[in-house]
Amino acid sequence: MIVLGRIVAPFGVQGWVKVRPFGDDPAAWKKMPHWWLAERDDAPHAQWKQLTLSGFRLHGKGLVAAFREVPDRNAAEALDGYFIGAPREALPQPAADEYYWGDLVGLTVENETGEVLGTVSSLISTGAHDVLQVQGGEGVDGVERLIPFVAAYVLNVDLDARHIRVAWEKDW
Repeated sequence: MIVLGRIVAPFGVQGWVKVRPFGDDPAAWKKMPHWWLAERDDAPHAQWKQLTLSGFRLHGKGLVAAFREVPDRNAAEALDGYFIGAPREALPQPAADEYYWGDLVGLTVENETGEVLGTVSSLISTGAHDVLQVQGGEGVDGVERLIPFVAAYVLNVDLDARHIRVAWEKDW
């Protein structure tokens, strides 16, 4: 399951919810007739509940959405804090040089000199740009690095090889 965002609050009295997206193109979600919700972002596939999207609007820096199965504010309040996800095959294809966060998690990060810096454990949205959270594991140095996910530092992403090459030194 690719995690797309999180419900942060109910919105109004007719069952709508406010959503904080974890990416920069939530408008594309409108094309998905079903969304999947779970209490944890790492929940097993069987724990994700499929809901039918019945309303969608961009709202400020996030969006608001309504589901056929959520008739009122009480039902919307019960979803507060739930994560929104979708199976990879239900998502629109990303454009060239665009990636879903879930596709980047677990990739090995190596710098220009071939030093392994660790693996991507998650991403952080800072507003200006996303940041790779790289955890140095066994055989590396155990250091967590925060690397801006911008062209100046991220030189190449190879999803097939599960590898990211960066302009970043091991001692930064």
